[in-house]
Amino acid sequence: MILKTFKKELKEITRDGRARIAFSIVLVLLGSSVWISAKRYQDTNKEYQQALSSERAMWDNQGEKNPHSAAHFGTYAFKPKYPLSLIDQGVDKYAGTSIFLEAHNRNEAQFSAAADQTGLARFGELTPDFVLLFMVPLLIILLAYNVFTKEREMGTLTLLKSQGLSRVKWFTGKWLALMVPILSLTLVVFILAGLVLSNLKGFGEFQWSALGVLFLVYAAYYVVFTNVVMFISSRARKSGTALVMSLSVWILACLAAPKAASNFAENEHPYPSRQEFLAMVAEDKKQGLDGHNPWSKEAKLLEQEVLKEYGVDSLHQLPFNFDAYRMQKGEEHEAEVYFKHYNYLKEQYKNQSKTYRSLAVISPFLPTRFMSMAIAHTDYNTHWDFADAAEEYRILTQKFLNDNFAENSKLGEWGYQADASLWQELPAFEYDPPELQQIVSDNRGNTAVLSFWLVGSFVLSLLSIKRI
Repeated sequence: MILKTFKKELKEITRDGRARIAFSIVLVLLGSSVWISAKRYQDTNKEYQQALSSERAMWDNQGEKNPHSAAHFGTYAFKPKYPLSLIDQGVDKYAGTSIFLEAHNRNEAQFSAAADQTGLARFGELTPDFVLLFMVPLLIILLAYNVFTKEREMGTLTLLKSQGLSRVKWFTGKWLALMVPILSLTLVVFILAGLVLSNLKGFGEFQWSALGVLFLVYAAYYVVFTNVVMFISSRARKSGTALVMSLSVWILACLAAPKAASNFAENEHPYPSRQEFLAMVAEDKKQGLDGHNPWSKEAKLLEQEVLKEYGVDSLHQLPFNFDAYRMQKGEEHEAEVYFKHYNYLKEQYKNQSKTYRSLAVISPFLPTRFMSMAIAHTDYNTHWDFADAAEEYRILTQKFLNDNFAENSKLGEWGYQADASLWQELPAFEYDPPELQQIVSDNRGNTAVLSFWLVGSFVLSLLSIKRI
């Protein structure tokens, strides 16, 4: 019964001109989006490599210079692209690609791709994640909205029941006939993307295991949509009604719910405005040591502590340049200030994410989207991790430069210049994103919500069977 139903339903799908056209359109869109993304990311990665080598060359070739002047000269930390960003670009286009690292200031990522786009970008871009998240569920609706209503309308349901219909086997055959084409289409695209990614150079290490986990996430998403649409078809009396109800579910799940959840989370845990944030940072900076002001109260207290620690009466008797030492202590104070305030922003982000997860029960789109971005290394967690790594590198760079200034000059010797070879001793900035195992662990909440939707949709399937 299952096999016969499966063959019959599959034959109807292949004979249906609408289904063939829809499958062709989605396949062309997915293939085109993968190709476009591959070309775009090849260009992006080429620019990244050029910027990386150019910036390092500028740093290494500064010539003889005071180390603190080099600290103000600064350098850049560039955020690399990763293989699965070809499938899901996430927040990368909005979050910025590079951070300027300089003395005294922690800067935010800048030069985002969105800033360079024209007004036409408001109409959206053709990317694999757009097709996978929005278009494939529409294809499922097209295939499944009348899976049961057509049997009532054509009168075949009464005939099947008179022949001793096994509702479970009948339902299973129909379900398989819907899922096999959808999952086959998705699998082909993922394999194609994997082959493309495995041949792209400079995108970091590509892992088939990560691509496999991403496929399972989308497969679960499609199973949920299929079960929900089949449930609607089992309850509706006419195909037109089932189609309208299914499209309403798609609008609510894919369009309305994400926007509503975003607005609610933002209202519950708002970020301070940029002006407020900078004002709070500036106020806290004033409460501590300013490395450039030797006459401040904090500078005098530090002077007394150092003189007592080394048992000398004058700063000139210290075995290092106190001016450089004071500037390093000022850097450490400012780093603590930035750590405090950026930690607050991260806490707000975590609270917003918790709110998102609590609202994810209203739509399977939300946990799928979050897990997709996390596996592709294009979510805000990865961006925060990159920003923290860049800040850690900035702090180590300032200490490296100030220590050289302090150890190789005397008090008031502002004309000291380090040898040109010093800059090459500073290790280049490197960033490694979280491993797949860590990502899966961090997204246990999203996994649980998506699993809830998966189990809940199968419960709806059982109700569908009883309703038939």
